Amino acid sequence: MSVIHSNGNGISRERLINISDKLRVANLCKKELNFKLLVIGDYGVGKTSIIKKYTEEEMFPLNKVTIGADFALKTLEWDEETRINIHLWDTVGHDKSGFLTGIFCRHAVGAVLVFDLTKPETFNSVKKWLVNLRNKISLPGGQPIPTILLANKGDMTTKTLPKEINDFCLDNNIMGWFITSAKTNTQIDEAMLRLTNAVLINHHGLQFPLITDDIIKLPNENGHGAGPSNHSNKKHYCCNS
Repeated sequence: MSVIHSNGNGISRERLINISDKLRVANLCKKELNFKLLVIGDYGVGKTSIIKKYTEEEMFPLNKVTIGADFALKTLEWDEETRINIHLWDTVGHDKSGFLTGIFCRHAVGAVLVFDLTKPETFNSVKKWLVNLRNKISLPGGQPIPTILLANKGDMTTKTLPKEINDFCLDNNIMGWFITSAKTNTQIDEAMLRLTNAVLINHHGLQFPLITDDIIKLPNENGHGAGPSNHSNKKHYCCNS
């Protein structure tokens, strides 16, 4: 019998094939979920860079005439039984108009609002984007879709607006906000994990068809907030009541 040796232990080819077959069957038996998430904000705030950093792939242009969006996919092996395909839609084509179309929002189950910390006016724009989003889509019960806020380009400035941003999140049922940087890949994964978890809890069978107990704590003088698994060198603010 031909034997492959690893760390001094002999493993037969038949055994390896058997293991491979079992893994393949387990993989096929996984429940696969498809979630459409919108990434919304003004032109130049770093939406595309955030998406590319998170997915580690290029964007795929959709029909910009009818949809006006770019698309990227991130697959998460969530647990032993679940695979989640995150469909990220970037508002290319909507940036300058500041208006979301119904077809762009259709089937979305979560949203990422993005503004540029070095340009305070883009935070004001987020307020308008949010109103437009809430007018376009909601969960079947009328609740807003889970939404997070990213204060991007945190590597380029030490200025933050924690009190104002916290108030905005609390007043508008936004689940939390993160100071991020696409350049240094800061807190992007953490933010997306938090949103995905909320979508998974809420989805109840709502998927994009294919073709925690949190305590509100305002930041201290150093600008650090609090939230689940918050680290001292990261700015992550929880806005749940």
